[in-house]
Amino acid sequence: MANAGTTNGAPAVANAATDNGARSMANATTSAAVANGDGNGVPVSGSGRDHVVIFPFMAKGHMLPLLHFATALSARHGGLRVTLVTTPGNVAFARSRLPASVSLVALPFPSLPPLPAGVESTDALPSESLHLAFLRATALLRAPFADFLASLPSPPLALVSDFFLGFTRRVAADAGVRRIVFNGMSCFASAICKALAASPPASFEPGAQFHVPVMPDHVVVRAEEVPDGVAKRADPDNPFTRFFVHEIGDSDVRSWGVLVNSFAALDEDYVPGLESFYEPGSRAWLVGPLFLAAGDMSSEGEKEQDPEGCLSWLDERAAQPGSVVYISFGTQAHVTDAQLDELVHGLAQSSRPFLWAVRSDTWSPPADVGPDGRIVHGWVPQRSVLAHKAVGGFVSHCGWNSVMESLAAGKPLLAWPMIAEQHLNARHVANILGVGVRVAVRPGTDVVGRADVEEKVRELMDTGSKAARSMRERAAWAQQAAEAAVSRGGTSAMALRNLVEELQRTYGLR
Repeated sequence: MANAGTTNGAPAVANAATDNGARSMANATTSAAVANGDGNGVPVSGSGRDHVVIFPFMAKGHMLPLLHFATALSARHGGLRVTLVTTPGNVAFARSRLPASVSLVALPFPSLPPLPAGVESTDALPSESLHLAFLRATALLRAPFADFLASLPSPPLALVSDFFLGFTRRVAADAGVRRIVFNGMSCFASAICKALAASPPASFEPGAQFHVPVMPDHVVVRAEEVPDGVAKRADPDNPFTRFFVHEIGDSDVRSWGVLVNSFAALDEDYVPGLESFYEPGSRAWLVGPLFLAAGDMSSEGEKEQDPEGCLSWLDERAAQPGSVVYISFGTQAHVTDAQLDELVHGLAQSSRPFLWAVRSDTWSPPADVGPDGRIVHGWVPQRSVLAHKAVGGFVSHCGWNSVMESLAAGKPLLAWPMIAEQHLNARHVANILGVGVRVAVRPGTDVVGRADVEEKVRELMDTGSKAARSMRERAAWAQQAAEAAVSRGGTSAMALRNLVEELQRTYGLR
């Protein structure tokens, strides 16, 4: 399938996308961008380098931070025009979360069997087995994207694009544009992944524990916390390894800089280690939490979408602050029905009110959860839920976006990692920052039993013990640090300002 799809389909799809409309589409959308997105101030100098192009990967967890970045950039740097590039199936999602000052360009999403027609975001994939086909399809956006950049009246100041869109670095370089890469991870997790990929330990056997080169001495990780993509990177037969080698290659480390959705109080100790893997002079720019940096536009966009009535349900429990536990495992991880069964029983046995966002369309609870249990299957305004005073803790898969949202709300986490770098995030949260506890998977089983769920939920929601007080104090500290970072003169606010000024200096504009 890989050879057939790549060899027989890719050139035809790329050429068809270019010949049949990419150029005229790019010209049309560029005109619209100029008409709709330039009312934000005076351009810098007269060079035309007053434009930032942002190109997220088509996955909700990758798109949202860059939508917030686009919003923050447009609001805080009025002399810049900002354009976000996506595909038609993602336009509505993006537009509803962006101010009118940010323009949108839609490149046609390539057709690449066996990927179903109309699937333009990873959360819409009917099977995890199609993830690689999706990655290959996005790589075919190179020609339409190059045409779009070529259609602009002058080169932009910078391109900010996702790690998975490796082709964008070469396209930007050919156009004389600096590329800033975004991978959605913390400096902590990114530095560990790069260090272990560059200098793998003798063994990744479960139970092995090791210090990571370039990391501070107190950072020790277990083999089972290392993402599969890192542990299997040396396997030339792994199809994801082949994709990374052929389609991404050194595009990441040759980027001009790295955009990080984090802030100095959490991540500054790991910046030197991360930067050591990039070319001399490349910097990591910690500008998060990006949803806080985006300000009112970000929160207002979310508040409008509460189709399940989660906030009104929480309002009914506001008389007992911190009593409700919120559970969500994101949009990507698959949770088995057996685990869902154990989880709902454990939640019931904990006697804690709970609000649970379940992504499965087929599972239903085996027992009545009662009036203090709420299970929803639709969209949940997660930031507003976490900020609600009725919520006291978050059972999370520890995707980095969710970690940032929980810390910004001052809520501790029960870390339940599942895929990718989530296990490293769990270590960061529980073992280093001290703002959470970790679920324990017993040897020989993939399912956390109801008794263990009950125990860990009680530990998370406990307010009496010394350990619980410490965890909540650390969460409150993280909340204050996050707010300070994006405030005037804060580390993230200054990093965003310095990023723009440094880009301008590289072109001799300052």
